[in-house]
Amino acid sequence: RSSRRRKNVAIAYDPGQGDGAEGTSEPQGPRWEPRDWRQQLERIREMRRSRDAPVDEMGVQKCYDSSAPPEVMRYQVLLSLMLSSQTKDQVTWAAMLRLRQRGLTIDSILQMDDVTLGQIIYPVGFWRNKVKYIKQTTAILKEKYGGDIPRTVEELVQLPGVGPKMAHLAMNIAWDSVSGIAVDTHVHRITNRLKWVKKETKYPEETRVALEDWLPRDLWREINWLLVGFGQQTCLPVNPHCNECLNRDICPAAKRC
Repeated sequence: RSSRRRKNVAIAYDPGQGDGAEGTSEPQGPRWEPRDWRQQLERIREMRRSRDAPVDEMGVQKCYDSSAPPEVMRYQVLLSLMLSSQTKDQVTWAAMLRLRQRGLTIDSILQMDDVTLGQIIYPVGFWRNKVKYIKQTTAILKEKYGGDIPRTVEELVQLPGVGPKMAHLAMNIAWDSVSGIAVDTHVHRITNRLKWVKKETKYPEETRVALEDWLPRDLWREINWLLVGFGQQTCLPVNPHCNECLNRDICPAAKRC
């Protein structure tokens, strides 16, 4: 009976891992990668050379006070990421500016009533929910993290109102650590159009996993800002400017644009 039970236990190893014994792993085939992706990437870099998209001028990396103490700067980064969900960069940037003018720290937010906070961050998307999430998360940071933000993605996504994309960007901007690819609606849309995923993905988290499976790690930091700006200026959600895109001859989606 015990022998039969053991046969039902399946043990999965990550690619390239094992117990070191010979003959225990099958040889790995060529790693999958999208057709023309390097050429497409270089052309996107060329189109983004001027760095004049909204994300470049008013993105999260521009929203915090770089002269503030490190823990305050990191808190401001996280707060701007929470505000940025479903919100244009221009609106997030303006809301952060109003908050900073009142002294944006953990203590100042905890002392602020919900009505005032809502008036300041309006008209960011879902501002009522964000007032609640900001207050809850700020209290947790004060009580559990000594007024700083967590250092891991696992802890960041446990905070109210913080998702995987925000967590990876927070690790990148606040902690200068590349923990994964930050996939928002632009990255999700464009990588599906370019067929940078084996199969079409429905959700950003699916896209992140698919991209991290093949995209070289040294490109993970760059890919978010590169594709976000490209998506804001050229590869738009509706009526993309395919006639202006340098990839129009090698983009699988260009014919349908």
